Amino acid sequence: MAISIQDTNVQAMTLMEKIERKTAKIAIIGLGYVGLPNAVAKAQEGFCVIGYDLSVDKVHKITSGVSYIDDVTSESILELINSGNLTATYDANHLSDADVIVICVPTPVDEYKHPDLQFVESACCDVKNFVKAGALVILESTTYPGTTEEILVPMLQERGLTIGKDVFIAYSPERIDPANKNFNIHNTPVVVGGVTAVCGKLACMYFGEYAIQVSSPSVAEMTKIYENSFRYVNIGFANEMALICENMGIDIWEVINAASTKPFGFMPFYPSSGVGGHCIPVDPYYLSWKVRSLNMQSRMIETAGDINSNMPRYTCQRIMEVLNERGLVIHGSNILIVGITYKKDVSDVRESPALELIAELERLGANVTFWDDHVTSVTVHGKTYHNVRDTETAIVNSDITVVVTNHSDVDYTLIGENATVLFDTKNVQNMLGTIKGEYIRL
Repeated sequence: MAISIQDTNVQAMTLMEKIERKTAKIAIIGLGYVGLPNAVAKAQEGFCVIGYDLSVDKVHKITSGVSYIDDVTSESILELINSGNLTATYDANHLSDADVIVICVPTPVDEYKHPDLQFVESACCDVKNFVKAGALVILESTTYPGTTEEILVPMLQERGLTIGKDVFIAYSPERIDPANKNFNIHNTPVVVGGVTAVCGKLACMYFGEYAIQVSSPSVAEMTKIYENSFRYVNIGFANEMALICENMGIDIWEVINAASTKPFGFMPFYPSSGVGGHCIPVDPYYLSWKVRSLNMQSRMIETAGDINSNMPRYTCQRIMEVLNERGLVIHGSNILIVGITYKKDVSDVRESPALELIAELERLGANVTFWDDHVTSVTVHGKTYHNVRDTETAIVNSDITVVVTNHSDVDYTLIGENATVLFDTKNVQNMLGTIKGEYIRL
């Protein structure tokens, strides 16, 4: 049943009016790849937004009008800072002024693939200490079903606050897709699950016309995990099919292209040297950990994990075989990696399979360099690599050139004309122009 303003208490009515009039003060906890775009978007809508982060460097950059996120321009930050709609701080005391607090902190996994909720717990502790009565608190960090009601709710109840009356709590999973030209924070549907119906109503009002309300925070939490596990499992299937097709002498890329002509019942997923980023290789393990606590198994996720995590090593093995077939050994060979970010057209290297591939190639004695104009340098196992400056010379001097990330701004014609041996893990053949050397696909 729909909840009207008349059905709610005075605190809720007051907050609804503030959100409608855009006089609500908003605090974003965590100014990373999710938090900063959120803060900028709300400030551009006309709200007064304060970004809170423990990183002094991030706070100073924002205050100076400097962006460190691909999808947010420095010009937009500077304009909002000058207008007073956006400020940044590393002082949690400022949370006490907020009418809406949105938690956008990282949720990584540890070395055992178990959830690491230290950032969420720290943020919730800050909220507990500083949230004012009548405020709305929204957790956006990806996590396992139950987190909102098991961690955030009890902390606020310890303050003597009644959820749905004195303070309002909801969960809404982030759906940030860096470099997506069609869908962004302004037009992507947002799933919202409130602890009470009024909590959900307030959160939907905050997110606006694209909000979709579900029955509980757990449903919203599971929605995010389901979305990313769906992708993870299907990528694992594509990778396994690539291994099978390689042994059968079948071109997996031709197979996928042919299957994609079916207008129903099929969605293409593609093989690669591995799965990277802050979501896809991490989020499914939050679910599998939760499932194990229930004495159950998430066999498809764990099988996909085994396949996907092996892809950098498989890629290295294929490179070694290609070199061996040409009378070369991997030890001492010059290998150029093209693209080291986890995704095309972004500068983010978190969980990038290219880093594991570099580490494995170095372990085998190869001389590795990389070409990626989105990254100045990267450190892998204590060794720092710098983006090559003379790309043509780097290609010519390499025994094998390996395309790992298919950035749009790469001069593929230059690669096609100069690579002695090109190993392509992203199917960029149509962009290479004339291929003068040997060409092999994953």
